[in-house]
Amino acid sequence: MLERINLLVLDVDGVMTDGRIVYDARGTETKAFHVRDGQGVKYWLRAGHEAAILSGRESPILRRRAEELGIAAVYEGAKDKLPVFEKILKRFRRKAENVCYIGDDLPDLPILARAGFAVAPADAVAEARRIAHYVARSRGGAGAIRETVELILEYQGLWAGITRRYAERLPADLPAARHPWRTGP
Repeated sequence: MLERINLLVLDVDGVMTDGRIVYDARGTETKAFHVRDGQGVKYWLRAGHEAAILSGRESPILRRRAEELGIAAVYEGAKDKLPVFEKILKRFRRKAENVCYIGDDLPDLPILARAGFAVAPADAVAEARRIAHYVARSRGGAGAIRETVELILEYQGLWAGITRRYAERLPADLPAARHPWRTGP
C-alpha cells in the first residue's frame, strides 16, 4: 500500500496544529505549527512527492505557513471535504489510492475511508482512529505529520537519501553507535 503513496493531503486544525484556536486581545487568530512537522513536509517534497492542504476553516496564517512549506495547493473553507478532495485528485491527476490523508475529526471520515493510506494523530477522535490504516504515536500539531512522512519515505526507500546529506557532514571519527543510520565508511 505505501509503495504507491505520492500525494500527502493534510487537514489543518488538529493535524498541522494541536487543534486549539487562540485569539489575541485584538481578536486576531493565532496558530502554532510544529517545526518538525514542517520539516517533514519539506522532506516529503524533496523526495519528489506532492502535497496539498484541505481545511474546513479559512486562515491567513495557514496560507503563510503553506507558502513557507512550499505547498501551493491550499483548499480552505471546505464544509464538505469530500467534493474538495475529488478536486485535489483531479488537480494532481491521482487516484485516491495514491493519497496519504491525515485527518483527526468527523468531517475527515469520508476522506479517511477513501485514501490509500489513512492516518489519524494519536489524539484524533475515536471514529477517525478506528477507520485509519495507521494511528500515529504523536499528537496533532506535535509530530504526527513528521512521523507519517518518515514512515512512508522509509518504506519507499527514500528516507536514506534525505538523511544522507546530513550524515555526510558528521565527523569521520564519530563512533558508529552514535550514527547507526549513516551510510558509507
